[in-house]
Amino acid sequence: MRILFISSTRIGDAVLSTGLLDHLIRTYPQAKLVVACGPVAEGVFARMPNRAWTIVLTKRRYRLHWLELWRAVAGQRWDILVDLRGSAFAWTVRARRRYVLRGGRQPGHRLAHLGALLRLDPPPLPVAWFNAADRARAATLLPGEGRWIALGPTANWDRKVWPAERFTALFRALTAPGAPLAGARAAILGGPGPQERAMAAPVLAALGDRAVDLVGSLSLPEVAAVLARCALFVGNDSGLMHLSAATGTPTLGLFGPSRVEEYAPAGRHVATAVAPDSPGLDSMPGLTLEAALVAAERLLSAQVPA
Repeated sequence: MRILFISSTRIGDAVLSTGLLDHLIRTYPQAKLVVACGPVAEGVFARMPNRAWTIVLTKRRYRLHWLELWRAVAGQRWDILVDLRGSAFAWTVRARRRYVLRGGRQPGHRLAHLGALLRLDPPPLPVAWFNAADRARAATLLPGEGRWIALGPTANWDRKVWPAERFTALFRALTAPGAPLAGARAAILGGPGPQERAMAAPVLAALGDRAVDLVGSLSLPEVAAVLARCALFVGNDSGLMHLSAATGTPTLGLFGPSRVEEYAPAGRHVATAVAPDSPGLDSMPGLTLEAALVAAERLLSAQVPA
């Protein structure tokens, strides 16, 4: 059995789609899956079970990347084709069953849209795939499981970024004597490139030797393994936030201009702190330290067995 799964170009959307893939893997354990995605999201699927190969779609002029994909897959008949891009491409390839996500903005959470595509209610939660080598690397980087707070002070858009000094103050409040995570250290995460490095730099400088700098230095499976070792993740609306939620780590997403009803973290242990004027363009500074601290403490208290 062959399944073609056309996913997203962005990490966050790709992570949200992993619940559908996990459902397909469990339903058809003998199937071979081919995933098509953008280059940034490739690592989301690198450790996926039953993956035959990944087709990386690098955007080209005149939409020639779709022609390249067609050449790669049109020579065979697919048992199931899932297209999350909402394109006409799915109708140019031979397939027994097609599931094509409708394009355009829809009300409700993205995860619900994905679940409805396969008539799954409730929709399957995202998962994070990583292997023993990734776990070993994470254990070396973050010795002492559960004594770390992961911070994601970056995003793909600067208006989504909470002020660096508030990240620092929140970390100090959560790790002060008598606080829920007293004595914990910080793992600072972010993507590659100078923009993400600049966003993370003030937090790294302020926390000094209480923080480990992991910005742009790890593969996505290694990032997932690092997140799985942490007691808490706090970060802006980003792919990192969604990946953290997928690992099962308690995840607090910070929201300003993006729509929390559409992109809140999806997982077993998640919460959000939302700016009062969200989704206003310049709403992120309105999210106070006090509001984020209350949300973090509630999330952590929910993890304590009764």
